[in-house]
Amino acid sequence: MVFCLVVGQLLTVQAHEKHRHQPSSSPPRETGKAVVLDRITIPDVRLVNQDGEPVHFYRDLVKDKVVAINFVYTTCSTICLPLGANFSKLQQLLHDREQQDVRLISVSVDPVTDTPQRLRAWGEKFRAGPGWSLLTGTKQKVDTLLKALKVFTPDIQDHAPIVMVGNGATETWTRVNGLVSPATLAEMITNIDRVPTHSSAPQEAQRQ
Repeated sequence: MVFCLVVGQLLTVQAHEKHRHQPSSSPPRETGKAVVLDRITIPDVRLVNQDGEPVHFYRDLVKDKVVAINFVYTTCSTICLPLGANFSKLQQLLHDREQQDVRLISVSVDPVTDTPQRLRAWGEKFRAGPGWSLLTGTKQKVDTLLKALKVFTPDIQDHAPIVMVGNGATETWTRVNGLVSPATLAEMITNIDRVPTHSSAPQEAQRQ
């Protein structure tokens, strides 16, 4: 019931989201066009998932994997709901396409409030299954990650509806408006999974 209501809010939220959640650093959202990022270094910060388990962001979730990352918080009543609904639909699409090895990651931008228990309850609204990690941690470590991914904003209500799609083996990254269709996200994942592998040694050295 909750899932259906959330999906139904998607068009309404898109019409009203310009009031908040739009920092000046966010990509143009009216086109929904993916933006290829310059090479970025993913910090290996130690966070906690929705089951209370410690995880190292890079080595456990990103390294040598294809991932999609969004940024949410559990008390958000606007764009975070359709972002969760989109990932729920994306999860099903990936399952149907036998791409269960792709990791979905939701990072809380409000780690002070978002405990693992709160994230688990939030994820249950969207039927988050195996392979979908919802992450929190200390504010310092989460902020370090958000800044490295170039999605940090001091006011959590101004965070943009961004989804990052990356290939940890090739260190290829794109970002897009997270309210594009799940089919578009799935296509981006398929395309980035086909990028030829190259050595990641230089960035590995930077993480040490």
